[in-house]
Amino acid sequence: MLPDRASNVEMWDFDKLVTILLRQFKRLLAERGVDLTDAEMQQIGVETANHTSEDEKIPAICAALADVVAESEAVLKQWNLTFAQSLATDMNAMPGWTTTADFLEIANDKVNAEVRISAGSALMLALGDTRSVPLLLQAIEYDLKVFRQLDVDAVIARRALLFVSGVEGDALDWLAQVKAYFLISD
Repeated sequence: MLPDRASNVEMWDFDKLVTILLRQFKRLLAERGVDLTDAEMQQIGVETANHTSEDEKIPAICAALADVVAESEAVLKQWNLTFAQSLATDMNAMPGWTTTADFLEIANDKVNAEVRISAGSALMLALGDTRSVPLLLQAIEYDLKVFRQLDVDAVIARRALLFVSGVEGDALDWLAQVKAYFLISD
């Protein structure tokens, strides 16, 4: 059984998911020169869900998202962590904090980086950019290994992977099929 928030994300129409992700990244995209109105975000969401997206802003959106993902990976790298390692690292094991304020600041930076990596990668994939597929698979595999269910970010990753690959989500071997589609071996 999925947690409530993850269940909600699982039920959203794909156009709504894309639109929500675009809204989530609106400020970060604007900081990189990609300004989107709400109407444009909704249109991109609808066109993406219908596999008809030809918006001229999509390459710029994907490039900006790739920058966000790279910057977030650099945040984790300051602690000598990859994305997969960060997911598996408990905050108590994080170096560099001595006070509660330090702990909260590091926790915030770590979580923000992880969310930006997974959500940014999922949005990139939904828009046709496959370069961050391995990061999406890492988010899913970590949740399945540790929690035996998917949290919100992993559900978003799964939805993007299934959408692009065309794999049916109720297939018992959906993850293996997705990996095969993207030519990723274990």
